[in-house]
Amino acid sequence: MRRHGSVQFMMNIALPDRVAIPDHVVFQELENECVLLNMSNEQYFGLDDVGARMWRLLIEEGDPRTVLVRLQDHYSVDEASLRQDLAGFIAQLQTEGLLVVDQA
Repeated sequence: MRRHGSVQFMMNIALPDRVAIPDHVVFQELENECVLLNMSNEQYFGLDDVGARMWRLLIEEGDPRTVLVRLQDHYSVDEASLRQDLAGFIAQLQTEGLLVVDQA
């Protein structure tokens, strides 16, 4: 959310239409956390419980908008903040080669 004077403007952050895991990515859940391995560059990444939940929902649903709704049902946070966090998470995964994004 951005403030301009006394008026607030919601930043409508776009979510991709679909996401998918590339063939070169493997993952393992460990209790409430998750470890991702990009086998093309042999780099691994750890996700905390919130990141692991986002990851599980993204691979289960494939539709970030559905994931957003499911996360809202689970966490007490406003939609704008959650949308921004989810979009940032997806962008970071894409940058690291851990997720493929389809904007259809």
